Amino acid sequence: MNLHRASEMTWPEVRDLDRERAVALLPLGAVEAHGPHLPLSTDRIIAQAMVEDGARQLTSCGLVPLMLPPVDYTAAGFAANFAGTVSIRPETATALLVDIAASVVRWKIRYLALANAHLDPTHLGSIYAAIEQIRASSDLVVIFPDITRKPWALRLSDEFKSGACHAGQYEGSVVMERRPDLVRDEIRGALPANPNSLSTAIRQGLDSFEAAGGPEAYFGDPASATVGEGQATIQTLGSILAEAVLAQVGDSG
Repeated sequence: MNLHRASEMTWPEVRDLDRERAVALLPLGAVEAHGPHLPLSTDRIIAQAMVEDGARQLTSCGLVPLMLPPVDYTAAGFAANFAGTVSIRPETATALLVDIAASVVRWKIRYLALANAHLDPTHLGSIYAAIEQIRASSDLVVIFPDITRKPWALRLSDEFKSGACHAGQYEGSVVMERRPDLVRDEIRGALPANPNSLSTAIRQGLDSFEAAGGPEAYFGDPASATVGEGQATIQTLGSILAEAVLAQVGDSG
């Protein structure tokens, strides 16, 4: 199956895509601490996996998905105190998404789907702010299946639903499946489970991994991660993206 990766295409190839069937897919990640065992690019790896699997499903349904290069830089305040984390102002993250969307509009593509794997609440707020601005200034249809909300969240793992899912079994499994070379496996296997829930911490008004009970920037059970779970999670994420796109394309006619 020939997938369209924008960064590997020429401009005439993008120009000549069937715009009636085209949908741009944008992976959203972060540069952020993910424990002592996973890379700073973990969220991007997960978002790209979501886009790639979703693109295959959409292609099978007759659409023409165009996979855009990922957005790595965003607000990452919860991990800001850990070396390597890059956290930008939320308004900067919003402006970046708005500007990317303006480019998609100039290409005369009608749909833009956001595949997000970074769950920091400030980052999520910047996405919703961008969507509001994009919709106010253009006819671009923005599709955002927010996996932190129903119904999408209910389809993911028990660890994910518990809120103790940063660099644990859920995320570790996907990275092990996609980029095993980046997993510090000996460290991962020796880490004790951390059941503290980030969802609970956020509701309590806490704003850092340390305050939430994650002094090493991980939550959940890294040692229980498996390639098999990673494969299943990627397929679920891809289905979530594809279903959200197909529902919107159908509604838009």
